[in-house]
Amino acid sequence: MSNGSLTRKLGFWSALAIAVGTTVGSGIFVSSGDVAKAAGIPSISILAWIIGGVIAIPQVMVLAELSTAYPQNGSGYVYLNKAGWRPLAFLYGWATFWALDPPSISIMALAIVAYLASFFPFFAGIAGKLLGVAIILIITSIHYRSVKAGGSFQVIITAVKIIPFLIVIVLGLMYMNFDNFVYTPAAGAASSSLIGGVSATTWAYTGMAAICFMAGEFKNPGKVLPRALISSVLIVLGLYTLLAVCVTGLMPFDKLMGSSSAVSDAIKYIPGLSGMASSFVAVTAIIVILGSLSSCIMFQPRLEYVMARDGLFFQRFAKVHPKFETPSFSIIAQVTLACILVFFSNLTELLGYFTLIQLVINILDFAAVYKCRKREDYNPIYRMPMWKVTTILAILGAGWLAWGTFTWAPVQGMIAAAIVIGTGLPVYYYWEKKYGSKSGHDSNIVA
Repeated sequence: MSNGSLTRKLGFWSALAIAVGTTVGSGIFVSSGDVAKAAGIPSISILAWIIGGVIAIPQVMVLAELSTAYPQNGSGYVYLNKAGWRPLAFLYGWATFWALDPPSISIMALAIVAYLASFFPFFAGIAGKLLGVAIILIITSIHYRSVKAGGSFQVIITAVKIIPFLIVIVLGLMYMNFDNFVYTPAAGAASSSLIGGVSATTWAYTGMAAICFMAGEFKNPGKVLPRALISSVLIVLGLYTLLAVCVTGLMPFDKLMGSSSAVSDAIKYIPGLSGMASSFVAVTAIIVILGSLSSCIMFQPRLEYVMARDGLFFQRFAKVHPKFETPSFSIIAQVTLACILVFFSNLTELLGYFTLIQLVINILDFAAVYKCRKREDYNPIYRMPMWKVTTILAILGAGWLAWGTFTWAPVQGMIAAAIVIGTGLPVYYYWEKKYGSKSGHDSNIVA
């Protein structure tokens, strides 16, 4: 029977599966062509994938230290709060709930349906949207009833989603044409750009921090969280690099640069698979996105749960199911909003502009370690090496991603930030006045 709080039931493999499963999504299928186009030549393209992963290492090291200092659910909300930036912590959660997390669930559900529709055209219309809702609800039922079963499911689906990539890598190594690694740009073509290539990989390495949202539900978090964070970035780095080598070796580089579905196009160069490339990629994409969808439905509701426990969100979100010991109301509220957004895909696209403010707050997450290290209660089990240099590198990496997002849609991003601040701060001060004295600020942040 629940004691009203979430308990530690998950182990290392669940943590690793959530981190890898959230990071490896559908983007890898299309971004290989973008990276090649930005890089300009094969060697720079492959190097861009390596550096993109290396840049993520300082970021997971900072998170590993913060998460072992404060092994509680909530990730950035907790760290910003501990740093004394409570309004920012609230805005982080406010924007995440209304504009980012539920839309991400609806987008992934619709992406799965789109791939299924390539086999069953019946699902191209309203039937597809209903199927998207059904997929969300089925996965939700797993994570609603048991965090342990949800963790086991995540381990299985993550293992399965890696298999198609391994098939492409093995066959790619067998059938690659080494002449494809030699490419001379045409006269007048844009010069090669390592920075441009690395920028194109950045989003593909985002997602490993997901386990920090559930830090309060892992056994032995002092060991599990650092091992899972660092292992996940090394696994994803190795997977992406090998995939980049194989895709580059399979198809002529000029065709790779112009491809919007590089993995699918590369498979066409493997003897015996050319006729089934589209089907192979569609099935792979369904599995891959299903794993990411499951991960998001599992970890995302923990943020609003801990905010409600802290007096900074609707109080019902703090409810823990008495039998299943999961944040039941928070899970239901989030997927309900996601299911509604399935029928408003245009609105979902607009909500993408709110990503900028989350990225900016992510930078402050890393900066929070400077403030947290001065606190008396800061005793992390894991301490990152050369912490000042590592933190600066983490901030620069996150800043790079934020700048790229800002330049993509600067006006829309600023408007989205103004909306978050304009709607969020009045609510923050209302809840702070009503519950702040009861919560004792960060003292009540628990699993």
